[in-house]
Amino acid sequence: MNSIRRWRRLIGVILVLAAIPPLISLSFALGNRGYGSSIPARAAEWTRLHGAGIVVGTVENFWYAHHQPPPGGIPKAVDIPSTRGARPSEQLFIETKHMTPPRDLHPFFRGSTREEGVWHAAGRSVHNLPAVYETYLRPDKYHSRLAASIAWFDMSLLQPTLYSGSMIPGDGPYHYQAPISKNAARSLVAAFNSGFQITDSRGGYYTEGHTIIPLRSGAASLVIYRDGTIALDSWGARLKMSPKIVSVRQNLPLLVNDGKPAPGLNPKDTKIWGATLTVLNNSAYVNRSGLGITRSGALIYVAGQNLNITDIANTLVRAGAVRAMELDMNTMFVFMATYNPSNRAPASPVNQQTLYPKMNDLGDRFFQSWWVRDFYTLSAR
Repeated sequence: MNSIRRWRRLIGVILVLAAIPPLISLSFALGNRGYGSSIPARAAEWTRLHGAGIVVGTVENFWYAHHQPPPGGIPKAVDIPSTRGARPSEQLFIETKHMTPPRDLHPFFRGSTREEGVWHAAGRSVHNLPAVYETYLRPDKYHSRLAASIAWFDMSLLQPTLYSGSMIPGDGPYHYQAPISKNAARSLVAAFNSGFQITDSRGGYYTEGHTIIPLRSGAASLVIYRDGTIALDSWGARLKMSPKIVSVRQNLPLLVNDGKPAPGLNPKDTKIWGATLTVLNNSAYVNRSGLGITRSGALIYVAGQNLNITDIANTLVRAGAVRAMELDMNTMFVFMATYNPSNRAPASPVNQQTLYPKMNDLGDRFFQSWWVRDFYTLSAR
């Protein structure tokens, strides 16, 4: 009997000692804003990072299943971009290299709302030219109050940079890592989220001359070259490693190819396009983002609340994307902002404007060393 008691005590001590490191790690995460703006969000992110994403997914599924988007209605002002900027036709374009501004988009169905599909300039100008335009479309007639917000980037005026986070991809520090420095902020025009966690992206990560995670053939890849040009395509066919490449970020397979949504794209499929569900007619409705490239080389960023994967793909195609990839999902991680400081001051959270007003969770994330995930900046060339 005494032997059994000693063994029980020993096992108990071992279990307590084994629990100490995870508890210390969790305590650190719960006090770190980089893991989220609330205690539940921080606990969920910590759980994902420690290999128990399926637990988080189950909880999120239950939550979203009981908070479904209602049918009908029109978008609220907090869910769509601002219309304060000038329209393309109102701009006086000077003699400098730039892309032709985008044409207004046709809504998906009749009864379009005010300013739907109409582009407006956003962010600071580059060489006295607008480099960013924004608008929105409603891709789902049944859920007509849901909006997909769209940003169009003139990449002849903008220089892209991949920034690493404090934890993703790991193995840092890096030269380009959160926070954005004051010097870089002086030319910053826009910034937006990257893809899934590396463990969920089914792809690799290359930056600053090093392969951090091996690149996977066939994965959707955003490539930045040393001359500031970009490419978005599947890795291994038209895209291959070369000394001209500065960074490669992969995330899932291509969402759009040859100007069409991926073959067999199914809103019910959560194995490929993300496991967080809102079970509404067996479709996955959640905050999502995606990135596409047009035939002329402009970048298209699309994001919105309660969108399924076909909503993102169809909106990217309607906005002119010939190839596109899904980016991150869920409320906390979908974030894009433009910056318009006065008197050549540096960009900061004080002078930023998010793509839509409700996209304001952790609005200072890119300017803080605690931000855990990688992201992209677009600066004046």
